[in-house]
Amino acid sequence: MPYLFKRYYSFRNIGFFVGEGGVIFLVLIGVNLLFKGPVIFLLELPECIGQALLVVFTFQLCLYFFDLYELRENIPLPVTATRITKAFGVGCIVLAGFYYVLPTVVIPTKIFWTSYFIIYLLVLIWRAAYFSLLQRRIFTQALAILGTGKLAEDITREIEERYDTPYRIVAYIGSEKPLYNPGGRPVIHQLGDLESIMVSSKIDRIVVALDDRRGETPTQKLLSYKLQGVNIEQGVNFYEKLAAKILVEKVDPSWIFFSEGFTISKIHRFGKRSSDILLSLFLLVLTLPVMIISAAIIKIESKGPVFYRQERVGKGRVTFKVLKFRSMVEDAEKNGAVWATANDSRVTRYGEFMRKTRIDELPQLINVLKGEMSLVGPRPERPVFVEKLKELIPYYDIRHDIRPGVTGWAQVCYRYGASEEDALRKLEYDLYYMKHMSIPLDLLVIFKTVKTVLFDRGGQ
Repeated sequence: MPYLFKRYYSFRNIGFFVGEGGVIFLVLIGVNLLFKGPVIFLLELPECIGQALLVVFTFQLCLYFFDLYELRENIPLPVTATRITKAFGVGCIVLAGFYYVLPTVVIPTKIFWTSYFIIYLLVLIWRAAYFSLLQRRIFTQALAILGTGKLAEDITREIEERYDTPYRIVAYIGSEKPLYNPGGRPVIHQLGDLESIMVSSKIDRIVVALDDRRGETPTQKLLSYKLQGVNIEQGVNFYEKLAAKILVEKVDPSWIFFSEGFTISKIHRFGKRSSDILLSLFLLVLTLPVMIISAAIIKIESKGPVFYRQERVGKGRVTFKVLKFRSMVEDAEKNGAVWATANDSRVTRYGEFMRKTRIDELPQLINVLKGEMSLVGPRPERPVFVEKLKELIPYYDIRHDIRPGVTGWAQVCYRYGASEEDALRKLEYDLYYMKHMSIPLDLLVIFKTVKTVLFDRGGQ
């Protein structure tokens, strides 16, 4: 699978995205040719291409924001049609803004609306055809899993619970019954017995997912298969690529030491810090009106200070005071620190709104400017929770080797965490971020954060 922005994507999904953009582009070009005729069309070809590319970019961006490129779940066609209508409606509003600022890119009304209805119909057909392809598991890689324990179960669930999975499991290899085998796939006791299945299923990959590899890994036979062109992949690495997170409970220190990643160059440090300062200043100016209005509402709604300062653990295990808009009633934690919960009675009405829209986090931009935080990184936790989580969760303290973030990979990939189990699940994403940390990945996180904020997801 290709590796883009530190994420793995299947060729099939990339082809779907590019193909959909191609459909929109070709419709606009075709309708221009139909209405203008060959001579005028050729004279205005560069202009038509520019206009079409703007529409493609705008429409596909809106499709993304309406979760129409989130293909992990099977979305019914009527729901898809409704979302496309909303996405294209917003797209038309965005295009109207572009057309107001840049009149030279305006598409004639008749051409635009004719193209619009054709695009809508063809995109719906395109998606119906692609969903059918996904349902039939066409263009998937066949793989066998060496192992039947917990790691094999985690990999199986990640594959089976994704509607757009690029893999299909054809067999397990092990002496015991798999913990999770929803398709009732055959279980082979010896790796050498895989030959018969390989002929019929054309297995592309063997994933080594043994819970205890000591003395169990059939090294010689795996090497033989590798020389025959079969990809051999370690289970933890395979899961990381598939799920964009690291199975904390399955990795040992040597895996961290010898795996690629977990390195930060001086150039990256400089680039990340420079971008933190520039983007924070820009966001402070951009959101200043919102912050002023929020401060006034907080003061009117309930007594107490506008800002809430709370001790958190930062880089190097040094504590600092994180700055937030107060979203709870005064003295909400007079009896001690507790995890936040859904429908928390301590949260004010406007505080609830701020949490859902992340407005309460905006003052942390000041923490970023002071060097206590970064825009993107693991979320800082309170000392009382850190000490407890360090004892319960392996490698939890590693996250304090970099600056904590206002947002992070765990925040855009996982729901709001309010328990020890959630802390473990979020650490899996935090370690993935730390392993693959880069400016492009930071930009992807920021982009996903904007989507989360605009569509009121993940706050509590």
